[in-house]
Amino acid sequence: MRLSMDLELQDVPGQLLLALQPLKENKANIISVVHHRDRKTPRGTIPVRLVVETDRSKLDTIKNQLKNSGISVVRAGEDRFIEAVSVVLVGHVLDSDLGDTVSRIDSTGFAEVMDLALTMPGVNEPSSAYLKIRATGKTEIQKALGILREVGREKKLLVIEPIEAEAV
Repeated sequence: MRLSMDLELQDVPGQLLLALQPLKENKANIISVVHHRDRKTPRGTIPVRLVVETDRSKLDTIKNQLKNSGISVVRAGEDRFIEAVSVVLVGHVLDSDLGDTVSRIDSTGFAEVMDLALTMPGVNEPSSAYLKIRATGKTEIQKALGILREVGREKKLLVIEPIEAEAV
């Protein structure tokens, strides 16, 4: 099962390695580590998000080992969004209400826009937006892409779809 955890680490050398040790000991497969070294929480700690594949029954053991090592576990649980694709929108993206486009995906309950980058070459020039969409499964990714296609037709935007084999 895929699980995600939000941790807070002290800003001292070796903390990330210390946080990964319980995962190794419990044979968890690390999918991703996002270490926000340049940011601090209000408590002065470094936020880290881990996504791992492991048996759900090991979660409490891992959390206890982290706590015993002095690492704060802010959140831990099943990662609902297990599939992701990237798409590009080209056209007058901002003028066509980019917020509405994102809301149409986010409001589904099964998909969300997790990353967004916008390029605007000039005031009257077409812009482009890169969107990374996460969903609860492959079928839901296809549904989200269907919504995006409809939005593209409605707003006269070119939708450049993913070419990743697992998303098709």
